[in-house]
Amino acid sequence: MNDDRSGYTATSPEAGGDVLAPGDDIASPPEQREPLTHGERRFIAMGMMVPVFVGSVDQSILATSLPTIGRALGDVHDLPWLITAYLIAATALTPLYGKFADIRGRRAALSIALGVYMTGALISASSSTMLMLICGRVVQGCGGGGLISTAQIILGDIAAPKDRGKYYAYFSIAFTTAAACGPALGGWICDHLDWRVIFLWNIPLTIASVILAITVLRRLPRYDRPHRLDFVGAILIMAASSSFMLALNLGGVRFPWLSAPVLGFLAAAFLLGVGFVVRLLTTVEPLIPVAILADAVARVAIVANCFSWGALIGLNVFLPIYLQSALGWSATASGLSVMVLMVAFNASAGLSSQLLGRVKHYKILPGFCLLIAIAAVLALAYSTGVMTPIKFEIILFLIGIGLGPTAPLTQVVLQNTVATSHLGAAIGTMNFTRVLGGTILVAVFGAVVLTGVQATTAGVGHGLAGTSVKAFSQIFFAAAGTLTIAFLAMLVLEEKPLQATMPAARA
Repeated sequence: MNDDRSGYTATSPEAGGDVLAPGDDIASPPEQREPLTHGERRFIAMGMMVPVFVGSVDQSILATSLPTIGRALGDVHDLPWLITAYLIAATALTPLYGKFADIRGRRAALSIALGVYMTGALISASSSTMLMLICGRVVQGCGGGGLISTAQIILGDIAAPKDRGKYYAYFSIAFTTAAACGPALGGWICDHLDWRVIFLWNIPLTIASVILAITVLRRLPRYDRPHRLDFVGAILIMAASSSFMLALNLGGVRFPWLSAPVLGFLAAAFLLGVGFVVRLLTTVEPLIPVAILADAVARVAIVANCFSWGALIGLNVFLPIYLQSALGWSATASGLSVMVLMVAFNASAGLSSQLLGRVKHYKILPGFCLLIAIAAVLALAYSTGVMTPIKFEIILFLIGIGLGPTAPLTQVVLQNTVATSHLGAAIGTMNFTRVLGGTILVAVFGAVVLTGVQATTAGVGHGLAGTSVKAFSQIFFAAAGTLTIAFLAMLVLEEKPLQATMPAARA
């Protein structure tokens, strides 16, 4: 295919670049196949709602359970690792899933992701120590990195950018359902059952997703592309992120910030980060394709997506902790309250996605909504000490409405500016930066919260009780700052006409 709007070109095998998958023939054009009908596209999109639900409910259901897990295992200070360990693993492997999906097909990538995710869930459920639970979350993250990202790639396969919004609505239903169930279900499980059920209840859904991946995706168009999988780059970014998280987790709590262990981990994070950048600039096909980042539209879309989603992930994790530790709410009550944020977010994303292909200036609404979100987060930051339930729900509703339109816009804009044969790598790049941004924010927010615990001894016995309201106010101000960066990116985003047709696919 000669459609390469991103400028991201493959290197021939003779030059040591791409590794051809069996059956690839670069000398002959791909065999043409009949395009999908609307009914077939809708059937595939509906089938992908289950893995999207499984992947999106993970963080929200766990967030309301963290204080309970900390009390059960007698370890409060390592609680942020249950989130960040998952995110670090997902961050590193998301681009690999994208490229693997380009090489072997979407069905194989999704099936592997589901199998690894289920294995991690079983390890987590059987954990008796915090260390074992963190290891289980790492395995879950290795699978979770391919769930939503592969489904997003499939969405790009079945519809042209101009028509993609109406199929995104199915994903929005899955996101909204997960958002509605996750926080409340996690709180209810902790209050009435055992916290291990959090990792077991969706095993049947994971098995159903594997069956759907094997059957529903048989009719999916193929846009195969040979790639080289950069495992060295993945290891470097995992090691750099882990070192940085360890420094934030230990600094000011177990060791002084200027102590040798903290400074050592920060130095290791810096050196490994430099090594990762060098790897990006020198290897034939790095984990994150530099040429995709060189496209101005793709780069700005990725920045807007990264900082808006990063703020959302941070809020989704720490709002339940704020309600339970600073305001004394129960796990169930905090889960039900935070549910408003994700329901409003996904409803807004679904409704706004319907407008993308129908208006010329499609970034005006998302930009205006981001301003609403920024104002609402600032109101949250100023009101942490005098919060009422009604005021809290109104603020969360406005945040969700404000953040929703950015997600489908940035995804469609990215898919619109890169070649279809590079779609997996491009989506992997966007998800990589988004999850990495969220991981760093969660780690920073966790360091602020742990510093705010008034008594370490009391904290171990009573979860995070005693965390200062001021610490959460600082978190919310930081979230407003990240959203401001997303808004500035939205201002400079170029509005290219959305493509109305799909290229030919391999049979």
